[in-house]
Amino acid sequence: MRDRSDHMKYLENQEIIDHSIMDRILKEWQESDFDSFSSENVLKAISNDNRSLDDFKALLSPAAAPFLEDMARVAKSVKERYFGKNIYLFTPLYIANHCDNNCVYCGFNVHNEIKRAQLDENAIIKELENIAKSGLQEILILTGESQSKTPVSYIGRACELAKRYFNVVGVEIYPLNSDDYAFLHRCGVDFVTVFQETYNPVKYEKIHLEGNKRIFPYRLNAQERALMGGMRGVAFAALLGIDDFRKDAMATGLHAYLLQSKYPHAEISISVPRLRPIINNKKINPRDVGEKELLQVIMAYRLFLPYANITLSTRENAHFRDHAIRLGVTKVSAGVSVAIGEHGGKKEDDKGDGQFEISDQRDVLGMKKSIISAGLTPVMSDYIYV
Repeated sequence: MRDRSDHMKYLENQEIIDHSIMDRILKEWQESDFDSFSSENVLKAISNDNRSLDDFKALLSPAAAPFLEDMARVAKSVKERYFGKNIYLFTPLYIANHCDNNCVYCGFNVHNEIKRAQLDENAIIKELENIAKSGLQEILILTGESQSKTPVSYIGRACELAKRYFNVVGVEIYPLNSDDYAFLHRCGVDFVTVFQETYNPVKYEKIHLEGNKRIFPYRLNAQERALMGGMRGVAFAALLGIDDFRKDAMATGLHAYLLQSKYPHAEISISVPRLRPIINNKKINPRDVGEKELLQVIMAYRLFLPYANITLSTRENAHFRDHAIRLGVTKVSAGVSVAIGEHGGKKEDDKGDGQFEISDQRDVLGMKKSIISAGLTPVMSDYIYV
């Protein structure tokens, strides 16, 4: 089934805010020509201290491919200047996998035949208790995108419970209005993650066929509404491989840069997810985004946004993650399950299916050992409430 509604037109009750940031991003996405950059442009971008948007584009361009080692040396230096040897650890907790959206690449697709599940309060507590035993102090609460099955009140209660066990609580859920973000902030939420998936509005319309997620501008402006609602930090990502990964990476970095400029107090994070196989479709994989290209994106982000956390999830294998934390990544997940109830909150036969396949299966202790082996320092939390 395809929803014929205009994907650029807001639905009733969706908050409309200023579009100047979105307009700037879409203009740059449309006009960027990555084949126009030369080796000289790349070398200039690497040597600059304060890099412009054109420098960022040069670092993402095909012309930068022969200079990855040069980028790596500078990215490592920049990372250590801003973050020292620290690598932050967290884990996601999926509390429900109900979804109202028809997104062609996602395991939670409303038409996908998977086992649906939702944790009740007691099950959430058991999950939180078991995760807390690992020593982690940061958790990311996730749901599928179903406002009917998992309303804001349900998510808020889960976050209140999470705050009993964890110093830092984030959410990765469906986009909200600023007043709902303010409610979640009162429930203990510190930051909000939203994947735009792709910044190409034409491609976006083709792969989001039904549901509230179909509305492109409402999703793109979610991070700003979260900051308007009082959130301490926001995280950005394009799902690399859906469309032109260079343009999507550029748009993600520009989005983060423009919001940081408008809200200087905000803590900024960027994730670098690639497409992964899902239940009922093992052929889904990132188009044109190999590990070499992903590493180039990570280092370009680091050089353009030296102050931003860069998160690398267990979508990637252990070898790649161990390499990336030396060069630009500052935050990794560990002890991950993308299914419902796999941390011990429900019986084995009550689990709900996961959103996608993960690659790195290491638990928290294993990840800590790898970080230490790399000469780095695993950090559970660097935030103190006073």
